[in-house]
Amino acid sequence: MKKEAAQRHRRLAEQIAALDRAYYQEAAPLASDREYDLLMKELVDLEAAHPELITPDSPSQRVGGEPLSEFASVRHAQPMLSLDNTYSEEEVREFAERVAKNLLATPHSFVVEPKIDGVAVSLRYEKGSFVLGATRGDGKTGDDITQNLRTLRTLPQTLRGAPELLEIRGEVYFPSDAFAQLNQQRAEAGDPLFANPRNAAAGSLKQLDPKLVARRPLSIVLYSPGECLGLECRDQAGWLALLKRLGLPVPEWHRLATTADELLAAIHDLDAKRAQFPYDTDGAVIKLNEWPLRDRLGLTSKSPRWAMAYKYSAERARTRLNAVTFQVGRTGAITPVAELAPVLLSGSTVARATLHNFEEVKRKDIRLGDHVLIEKAGEVIPAVIEVDLSTRTGEEQAIVPPTECPSCQTALVQDGIFIRCPNPECPDQLKRRVLHYAQRNAMDINDLGESLVGQLVDLKLVRDPADLYALTFEQLSGLDRMAEKSAQNVLAGIAASRQRTLGRFLFGLGIIHVGVTAGQELASHFGSLEALGQASVEDLESVPNIGSKIAQSVHDFFHDPASQERLRRFQEYGLQLTAPKAIEGGPLAGKTFVITGTLSTPREKIAETIRNAGGKVASSVSKSTDYLLAGEGGGGKRKDAAKHNVPILDETQFAALLTGQAG
Repeated sequence: MKKEAAQRHRRLAEQIAALDRAYYQEAAPLASDREYDLLMKELVDLEAAHPELITPDSPSQRVGGEPLSEFASVRHAQPMLSLDNTYSEEEVREFAERVAKNLLATPHSFVVEPKIDGVAVSLRYEKGSFVLGATRGDGKTGDDITQNLRTLRTLPQTLRGAPELLEIRGEVYFPSDAFAQLNQQRAEAGDPLFANPRNAAAGSLKQLDPKLVARRPLSIVLYSPGECLGLECRDQAGWLALLKRLGLPVPEWHRLATTADELLAAIHDLDAKRAQFPYDTDGAVIKLNEWPLRDRLGLTSKSPRWAMAYKYSAERARTRLNAVTFQVGRTGAITPVAELAPVLLSGSTVARATLHNFEEVKRKDIRLGDHVLIEKAGEVIPAVIEVDLSTRTGEEQAIVPPTECPSCQTALVQDGIFIRCPNPECPDQLKRRVLHYAQRNAMDINDLGESLVGQLVDLKLVRDPADLYALTFEQLSGLDRMAEKSAQNVLAGIAASRQRTLGRFLFGLGIIHVGVTAGQELASHFGSLEALGQASVEDLESVPNIGSKIAQSVHDFFHDPASQERLRRFQEYGLQLTAPKAIEGGPLAGKTFVITGTLSTPREKIAETIRNAGGKVASSVSKSTDYLLAGEGGGGKRKDAAKHNVPILDETQFAALLTGQAG
């Protein structure tokens, strides 16, 4: 039983981590909020029954996503915590009763506000001037996006009559009407659509050039305090009134309540009004109104005990599953897609929905001919949630995974929970592979969108990403929606990509299991494609953070004749790939570090500093580790360090070691 619980816990943690990466870092949600919350609830319940499964890196112990490495890192003066949430009105009553009990009948009230589906940010005003804006990040450290936030027309740069220090938390959002117009423009241009307004807002704020951000009609709404000095406000209702007097945007609606019945009435009232707001809302936030009383209730490791979120169930529709088609991803993974009897959902007609993967199909027992319930994940992407078992007739048929690729008819192979097409020349794979190669984190080729790539592959102008470098102006300018200027821009982007780092190139190749970090680690360790191609599996496994699965995948790729031919062609087209040079004699030469806990700088930047100083970075503590660099938390690795007598450094001691001043 314990073994089964541990296996299920591991699978849940991996699934939630993947959803977190998609939601927080890639702004590309893969599941609805309800599906995510149900997975998290199962994980928390499992940990409650088996406390030994709780680890410092469990999703239950985290708040949000890691900061992006492209922006300067900002440590929040006060943590930005997440909220416990529920879909149950009974749990709202229990929350109200629990607060009253813990306050020992002290008179109190609640404020109910809209739960805005945007990008959480923190703003800092000093003496009335806006000086800093940051994302939530992991709750303790976020990204400095001050210059991007300055482009928001609804955000005042100066406040008259403001306290000495005012830190305010809120949400950046993409107005609903403007979002619809943006997606229409992207559709007409052949570009991929944003999944939802939050996706569009997150993608906008990730832009490194504030001029690009300014072109998007982002807005903001503010609602919570952070660090403040000279503030006389003592409750949430007064705080919202103060923000409004200062000219800051606040929620259009909020209600005071003193009883559970009043709380539920406010929640229902908000549900009736929220469609009128300019931003998406997916629930109601309930907060204890009186600030001094909040201190008496305190916090858990990730959430305040004085607040919670009630989430509205996403709109669902019932329809019939008529057929299943299969899509091919860039690595050959086959995704089942439900073909539905058209049904109206959230204002649009839906005829297709994702089934995620075949393990999900099996777990939900979805069959052809079933009547299913669908909802829009993140309010836009349709997904099949469950089967209406009451309508089963016995004539429904099992969904059988394909044995051949739907694009190229190659025999499929099993790879864990996925089935894949192993043919690297598969047309559908190729389209996704070219788009992956051109993305910003890889070779960063501007203006190479989905519509253009589709034409290039279908016309056989591109049979491999290397063929991009052989394209001519005449070939491009003759394609649909490609004016002379557009063709010139694409060619300029392709030419610029000839000079990139080896790490970017390795990621762009689309080697199975090789992400951005793995590409950088491999580039740093081997320094060239030639050295990497000659490495054994054992050599690859010796690289920090490269496990056996990644090592075998990289080895197989470099020993595949087709891959070798691809690499030869890239070299023929004059790619100049730079890699970090090995540092000899640096202050950390020969030393192996493990990094853990929350630090003032993102881990990847610290790892780069260590490597640039001649050191190595490993993922786990062992007897060969020289130092553990530990921030707040990291309890498991601290225990490992004590077990192996490995010295533990804080950031000050690490800085001294870098400069050769350690005692």
